[in-house]
Parts: sequence; C-alpha cells; structure tokens
Amino acid sequence: MIFLDEETCHRATAVRDPRFDGVFYLGVTSTGIYCRTVCRARRPKRENCRFFPHPASAELAGFRPCRLCRPEQAPGFTAAGEGAELAAAAVRRIEDGALDDGDSLPTLAEELGITPRHLRRVVRGHLGVSPVELAQTQRLLMAQRLLHTTRLPISEIALACGFRSLRRCNALFLERYGMPPTAFRRQSVSAAGVETPEQSLTVTLAYRPPFEWKALLEYFADHAIPGAEHITAESYARTLRIGGHTGWIRIMPEPGRDALRVQLAASLAPVLPTVLQAVRRTFDLDAAPSAINAVLEQDPLLAPSVASAPGLRLPGAADPFEGAVRTIIGQQVSVAAATTVMGRVVRVFGEPLSTPWPELNSLTLTAGRLAAQSVDTLAPLGLNSGRANALLALSRAVAEGKIHLRRSADPLRTMAQLEELPGIGPWTSHYIGMRMLGWPDAFLLGDLVVRKALAPRSPRQIEEYSRIWRPWRAYAVMHLWRTEMEKAKQSRGKARMKSDFESPT
Repeated sequence: MIFLDEETCHRATAVRDPRFDGVFYLGVTSTGIYCRTVCRARRPKRENCRFFPHPASAELAGFRPCRLCRPEQAPGFTAAGEGAELAAAAVRRIEDGALDDGDSLPTLAEELGITPRHLRRVVRGHLGVSPVELAQTQRLLMAQRLLHTTRLPISEIALACGFRSLRRCNALFLERYGMPPTAFRRQSVSAAGVETPEQSLTVTLAYRPPFEWKALLEYFADHAIPGAEHITAESYARTLRIGGHTGWIRIMPEPGRDALRVQLAASLAPVLPTVLQAVRRTFDLDAAPSAINAVLEQDPLLAPSVASAPGLRLPGAADPFEGAVRTIIGQQVSVAAATTVMGRVVRVFGEPLSTPWPELNSLTLTAGRLAAQSVDTLAPLGLNSGRANALLALSRAVAEGKIHLRRSADPLRTMAQLEELPGIGPWTSHYIGMRMLGWPDAFLLGDLVVRKALAPRSPRQIEEYSRIWRPWRAYAVMHLWRTEMEKAKQSRGKARMKSDFESPT
C-alpha cells in the first residue's frame, strides 16, 4: 500500500494531531480496536500499534471500530502517491453508493475511464482492500452512524446504507462486530437524546483543521440562489433533491469540535449517505490543509494569504448541475445580476417546497426540465441568446448522460466536453472543474485577478509559473482571489468586489 511511514504515524498519534484525522487509523493489537488519531483513549504501547489507511483495511485485518472516537465520523479518505487522484475518485463514488446496485463494478470502472482490473488494482494499492470490501465497510460505518444518532427503524437504515436486505445487514454486522444492529444500538450512548425522524435528523461531519468557516459562508452568501439557499451569520441552509427524495439541509459549526453539524429533513433519511457526500463536497471537508499549505506557502506571492487563512477551502456545490448553470449565467456580469437571473430561473423552472424557513421555499431546476426549454422561453428571464444556448446545450448533454458533473468524473475529459458546447470556454470549464468537480488542480489561466497578480507575465509564462502550485492550483486561485478581496475591503471599506472575477469565454 502507498502509505505514510510508520514513524510519522507514531508521532501523530502520540500528540493526537488532528491534521492526520482520517489520513490513517491506529489498530491496537492488545484490544482489537482501531481508532482515529484524535481518540481520547490512553495511547497504547508502541509494540501494540498497527496503522491502516482506511477503516476498511483495519476491519478486514480483524479490528473493530472504537466506540469512543467513532471512526465513521472521521474526515474522508485522502490519497497520496502515484494514482492518488484516481484512487480518491473511486473511493468517493463507492462511498456515494456506486456499488450498491449489484454487479456495478464494470460500470464504475467505465465511468472512471479504466478497466475493472485496473480499478481493483488502484483501490487495493492505496487501501489494501478490494472495491467490494470497501463498499461493505462503508455501508457498515454509515449504519453505525444512523444507529448512534437516529431512531430510524433498522430495516430503513439497512436500505438507506445500501444493503439489499435486512438479513444481509444483520449478517455482516454479526460477522464484523460480533453483535447484531439491535445490540449495537442498545449500547449506543447517544441514540436516546436525538430528534425523532418525524422532526429531523442531526449528524456531524468532521474536517481536518484549520477551517475557514466564515470565508466559506461569505462566499456562499454572495452567490446564494434566492428560494433555494438561505444563509445567515451562523448557518447555511438549502433545499435538496436526490432521486425521488426532496427536503432541506442546514449546516452550522459544531461547538468545541473540528466538525460541522448537519440537520436535515426526515424525508431525506433514505438517501442520507448521498446527502452527507453532498455536504462534504460543498464545504470541501476532505481537504488536507497541511499538505496543501506545504506546497503553496513556498511561493512568496501566496505565503501571506496562506499564513493568515491556512484553512481556506474550495467552495463546492451540493447540486453540481445547478452550480454549472449559475456559472454560465454569471459570465461577464456582476454577482448581483447573476443572482437575480438565477433566482428567476429557479422560480420558473423549480418546484415549491415547504421548509422551516420562509426564505427557503423552492427546489432547484433539473437538467431534464431545462433541456425542454427554448431560447424564447429563457429570454424573458434576462438571458441573452448566447447564454441561453449555452444553458440548453449543457442541460441536454447532462440529461442525456453525455456529461457527468460529479467529483468522480475525469476532470480533464469533462472540461474538454464542456468546452465543446457553445458559449463555454476555458475559464468557465475550469471554474466548473474547480467548484463542481472538486478538481484541486483546476487553474483559471484567463482570470482577471490571476493575470493581475502575475503581471506582466504572458499567458504562457503564467501557465509555467503555476506549475509550482501543483497539484493545488485551484487553492492557489482561491488565495489570489482572497488577497484581491482583502485589498478591495481595505480601499473601499466594507464594499464588496463588483465582479465575479469572470473573464470572457
């Protein structure tokens, strides 16, 4: 397995370093338990320690999850070394349920642009387990989370976690943990005090600190879609549609912990794993700031911003198609103008939804609904023919399955496909790659702020210069934008930047 050296693991666990939370797991041979690096339990003797890159590899080695630190709540998998991006993409799709529909390994391999054999090799090389074993562990970990934090019936939990039957869930629980789910729930210390499913569900998602929560919230507030998103000084809320399930989610910091609290409508409980993945990508919770900053802080141009905002994240999108539509609408117009037009589009082509907040009242549009429109129906909403044609082309490509806007998609291939559509150029495709695909090496070469920061270099020289930031160029762009925003605040008080930093496509 491609993995950290053992000495680094020992040092990190000795001081409970949160930067390594979810990067590896500690198995204790004397107890048969595996833990997160941040576990509050007494540190074991050195000779009793084994280290694993993922809960799946620890469980397949015979270790059971710690009930104190709860490995299912750790930040997501982060890969390093050759094939890291491919391994991470495979893990994300498997965590999102890609193998929950029977014999779908060939389908996942095709989606990733590789053979099933190579997919098995990559996953085993980075995690030490097969894709199927990884999927089984993910289902078990999600089931543990629901048993701990909800009163959902176990039969519903089994289906929500991807088990094809309650019998299979019970059997695998008994095999791995020596007890059925009912006994596991009885031993849970937290299930008694949670909300009932008739009200809402609440779970927590951990991240690796530091984490610039306020910066993310400000970004989302600036780009909020009226009716579909509602941002306050403390929280982010939005409506969500996943398959045939609709509802709302609300996210806020978890006091005293390196985690976010996620509250969601009970109607989304059957698709909770997918909901949590959407939250993780929206807030970039699986990022490893220490690894990113180690590269970017070497450049004097970025070092001041990295030092003052070491937890800067890529603002993602819970609904990548919605985000791509918002990006196209925002081409060459102000943030305020784009927000107004996007609000009209959602109001006309979305659907009403009742939530606890009057400001949050609409489901966003779908690719199929928008694909059925025409330039004439979009024009009254404030879209010129160029942007209308771009939206229609994108909607049809997504609705027909020709373009997949998700983090497991090959970013270079997807961005190339986007640029084949009318009205979409390199800036727009890389912005979609950065935010909607979560590609950390997306680079907006033609961006006005990037060009200004690296002037008087030519585009070719800027591209060459940016190589020192790889594979984190998207984060470098975020730091350049942040630096420009800080300058604007200093020179214009509290006034915000007028543009969305968009350049012509």
